[in-house]
Amino acid sequence: MDGELFPRGFFPRERTEIVPGAVHVPDWLDPSRQRELLDACRAWARPPAGLRTVRTPGGGTMTARQVCLGRHWYPYAYAPTAVDGDGAPVKPMPDWLARLGREAVTAAYGLEGGQYGHDGQVLRQAGGGWDPRDPRDLPGLDGAYDIALINFYDGDSRMGMHRDAEERSPAPVVSLSLGDACLFRFGNNDSRGRPYQDVELRSGDLFVFGGPVRRAYHGVPKVLPGTAPPGLGLTGRLNITLRVGGLG
Repeated sequence: MDGELFPRGFFPRERTEIVPGAVHVPDWLDPSRQRELLDACRAWARPPAGLRTVRTPGGGTMTARQVCLGRHWYPYAYAPTAVDGDGAPVKPMPDWLARLGREAVTAAYGLEGGQYGHDGQVLRQAGGGWDPRDPRDLPGLDGAYDIALINFYDGDSRMGMHRDAEERSPAPVVSLSLGDACLFRFGNNDSRGRPYQDVELRSGDLFVFGGPVRRAYHGVPKVLPGTAPPGLGLTGRLNITLRVGGLG
């Protein structure tokens, strides 16, 4: 009955702190910005150093295909060239995408209004507990976002529980979703099992995790086919994750 009365997306969704350091911001990218980002992803996916199937050291393959910017990720390291693809130099990280990463962190953690210092750090505020406005609680923001991993999921793709651990910088990971919705599983720092929480990420949603959960396990157990916005022109799901490498 509810599904008939209230279509998908009818109710506004609210910004939610899943756990301290992990924040979901629904509908952060408006439709125009989503289309611009999709057009850019299509250009990046073309050779050289384009969209590829990732093979694991054990001989398996990831069901989500990937293209990288700034640095090329392969299990489990970074390289300046597509070492497990065509060997071409990785495409550069655009300045506008790096700025989008910083904007996302600002929005997720409520850092609007001049909390950032001139050196790129955030200013300390009084108060106990974890505080994203304290550089001791949210380190790494003095570095620019210089790596993007773009994963394409079709309806049958999955991503097992894993940690983003190859970066040296502790800056938060920024995740942007386009196309079909998915079930995103956000776990804990210690194991791939429970406790974890499942969050539905839709096209345009932002998810940021840093601070105490920067190394938390996370994955995508399910994609929801046919849920992409009709006007976007995308079948499947694109996930753009932005990182500060700190790799020199």
